[in-house]
Amino acid sequence: MARDSGNRPVGGPELTVGVRVLVRRSSGADLTGEVVEDYAAVTDPGGGGHEWAPVHRWAVALDDGRLVFADTEDLTIDPGSYRSAPNPNPDSAARTPGRHRGE
Repeated sequence: MARDSGNRPVGGPELTVGVRVLVRRSSGADLTGEVVEDYAAVTDPGGGGHEWAPVHRWAVALDDGRLVFADTEDLTIDPGSYRSAPNPNPDSAARTPGRHRGE
């Protein structure tokens, strides 16, 4: 897959609030969850982080209820969490074949 200068996939989903991700940790299995906050402004140079306590860019609500903080390189967008095209009318119910009222 092609990548841009930030090492992100080109043409795929971007890492943003609301995206489902896999969180890689050095020990243990990968964890799954949803990005709930982006602290980019704090992680930029001069943004308020400390050398002895660095700020991680992303807050992720894990499926097991925990909240973790991770850097971009620790996250992978969950490929099973997005569709190729959005549903144009999410409030409409899926229609099944057959006769329906008014037909």
